[in-house]
Amino acid sequence: MTTSVDWLAAFPLQPATEAVEALRQGWSELAARPRPDFNPKTKEDGLTKRLKIYVENHVARQRGLLGMWAAEDIIGDIDPATGAMIEERRTDIVYGWNDELQGMKLVFEFKRLGRQKKHRDHYLREQGLGRFVTGIYSRQQAVAAMVGVLLDPEDEIVPPIRKALEDSTLAAALRLCQTPAGQPYERPSVLFQAADFDTEHEREAALAPTHGTIRVSHFFLPFGYPTTTRKSKVASGPGP
Repeated sequence: MTTSVDWLAAFPLQPATEAVEALRQGWSELAARPRPDFNPKTKEDGLTKRLKIYVENHVARQRGLLGMWAAEDIIGDIDPATGAMIEERRTDIVYGWNDELQGMKLVFEFKRLGRQKKHRDHYLREQGLGRFVTGIYSRQQAVAAMVGVLLDPEDEIVPPIRKALEDSTLAAALRLCQTPAGQPYERPSVLFQAADFDTEHEREAALAPTHGTIRVSHFFLPFGYPTTTRKSKVASGPGP
């Protein structure tokens, strides 16, 4: 991890923390019980759209948050000469905040996570964490958030994710910065008490903030009731 703390001193940590806590509260309330349109089988975009609206309409008002919430926010690039779209992406949830001195766009990238390796790869590679490294997500932002929606027990999902980050090939692809202790992640998070760990990544100059890296905090959200991706075994009845 970078040894410079100048960027952290300048980062608007309080409004970022307020946004994180609002999102966690909204999730806890919506996921407390099975709902027909908000449950472990609901697709990622369905979960994030409903969560954003619920947080914006209820939780943020209770907490007095003044920033802007967006779901499926379109980002990209166009050719100014022709007006053609060069690249287009959508972020799951973003919280935008600024005052007269500073501002931020805190992006939350959500992934449904089971115990399987394919889920872990989806979370860690180009469709997940990799978007904050080589993609256009969180351009020139110092901080972003990965959010894993737990479909299996946490101890079957999160430790294998941390273990996977120790792989040198994956670490190189993600441009991971090691901690002073030589670890690929920092645990506990230095940013958010609710995060399980942080990773820090080098970025190209056009994508990076002035200090050159982005720090991603990793959160894992369970449903308020037991969930599993394991297929149940139905006992066969007695023969004829």
